[in-house]
Amino acid sequence: MKKALTFAAVAEASTGLALLIAPALVGQLLLGERLTGLAVPVARVAGIALVALGIACWPGPPLAGMLSYSLLVGLYLGYLGLVGGATGLLLWPAVALHLLLAALLSRVTK
Repeated sequence: MKKALTFAAVAEASTGLALLIAPALVGQLLLGERLTGLAVPVARVAGIALVALGIACWPGPPLAGMLSYSLLVGLYLGYLGLVGGATGLLLWPAVALHLLLAALLSRVTK
């Protein structure tokens, strides 16, 4: 069971990294269509989630996966708002919520 979980963690994290680095190519290889426009940042958020899932499933504390996800998605959404021109009504509340969750999770001890 542990080997299967480790394999799954590596596979999901690898797919997540690929989505972060080359979302259009991953879309082409998986779905037969290059991702463009709004699909690119959505794919990158999915990539962050897959990396966090890989971290959570890796032997060790699942807290690390949730902390990674909250921090990275908060920072990425903030980047989209500041540099990428994103202007959605819930963008900044989502950034604040994710960064608050990351701060709270970073204070959790076992």
